[in-house]
Amino acid sequence: MEAAPSTLVHRVIPPRNTSVRGAYPTIVFLHGRGTDENDLLGLAPYFPDQFMLISVRAPHPFQFGGGYAWYSVLELGEPEPKEFAASYQRLVAFLRDVRTRYCANSARCLLFGFSMGTVMAYSVALTEENLINGVIAHSGYIPERTALSLRYDRLGEIDFFIAHGVNDPVIPVAFARRAKDLLVKSAARVTYREYPIGHSVSEESIGDIVGWLTQKTQG
Repeated sequence: MEAAPSTLVHRVIPPRNTSVRGAYPTIVFLHGRGTDENDLLGLAPYFPDQFMLISVRAPHPFQFGGGYAWYSVLELGEPEPKEFAASYQRLVAFLRDVRTRYCANSARCLLFGFSMGTVMAYSVALTEENLINGVIAHSGYIPERTALSLRYDRLGEIDFFIAHGVNDPVIPVAFARRAKDLLVKSAARVTYREYPIGHSVSEESIGDIVGWLTQKTQG
């Protein structure tokens, strides 16, 4: 499906099941560093057929190896401030576009982030109200070392599924455990899983995510 002009380059895969009435539930994919909007769409066949899938390209070219990135990394856990702020603003604008340009159900709009994409997903969830209602956070962390004012008291309507590899050499699993602890202290609903993998998505993790997603959308 050809995407309409927007604040970010993206691809759209319409739901395979077009009998759904009203606006479609939607998953927005946010890729990791050094890839693009095509990367996470390889997971599309795993997801329930009533979902619209939208995959977004990060705005900054990645200088080391091609692809794109949401920001440069000063050190682990600390994004470069200007690039991060620009990406955050463009992503929020993009998600507002989604609500008007496509048949997206804003009451059932989830973000699926991997690695750096997870950082961006958390950024939106912890700052913007009534924009999304779920986050799948795979192999990432909550961006505590940025200028964003993170609001943990407004998460009662957001569900989080956190997945992380215990052998992750890029973003250690301690970052996921930290995210879980921060969210559990809030009103958010949190599902947390660790897997015997590195910095990657596995069949087991995607299976658990789809099971959680199916339960959530049918609830």
